[in-house]
Amino acid sequence: MTIGFRILPRARAVPAELVAQFKALPVANVSDSMSRMTAAGPRLTRMHREGVLAGPALTVRARPGDNLMLHKAIDMAQPGDVIVVDAGGDLTNSLMGELMLAYAVKRGVAGFVLNGAIRDADAFRQVNLPVYAAGVTHRGPYKDGPGEINVPIAIDGMVIEPGDLVLGDADGVLAVSYDAAEAVLAATQAKQDAEAKQMAAIEAGTNDRAWVDAALKRLGCEMPAEG
Repeated sequence: MTIGFRILPRARAVPAELVAQFKALPVANVSDSMSRMTAAGPRLTRMHREGVLAGPALTVRARPGDNLMLHKAIDMAQPGDVIVVDAGGDLTNSLMGELMLAYAVKRGVAGFVLNGAIRDADAFRQVNLPVYAAGVTHRGPYKDGPGEINVPIAIDGMVIEPGDLVLGDADGVLAVSYDAAEAVLAATQAKQDAEAKQMAAIEAGTNDRAWVDAALKRLGCEMPAEG
């Protein structure tokens, strides 16, 4: 076994039906349903204009500034996959540009999460494939390796395993583990229902705000006397 330069098969991936259900939910509510303990960090920003990212992870660990294994991952990707690359967050050299983006679209890739940089930023906005990256640079990549495909990776403490669900919207990127996906979906749907009721109460002027003063009193906040 060669650690650091290897390509592994992906044993499992979240099913398309689950991906479709999550795609309709805000990432913020999914995050709340995971106790707000998981995030890829604010450095990963949206490089496309608009739209939601959702799909099973095809993971890549790459040497900073080198995209050989990213090229191979695009060759391997199944339609609907999200390619997630940990390249150490280095912004010196880009990991991909317009040509790789066009090829990925042709392959049916659902999007990218890159802990590294892109170039040809205007093309990413025009094509509008969901892509999150740590930055932009005009300097191109190297193609020498090493790297790994379909191994567990981590971005800013968020662990992504091959086949995990990867989500992204205007609020950022989130990974949901394969084993927890159904439970997180149920919790998020329940939160959505509760928020819909709360929004209706706000519109009707019947929203109960008593919890605010109750929390302040419980925490010992000094407050003006009533009356």
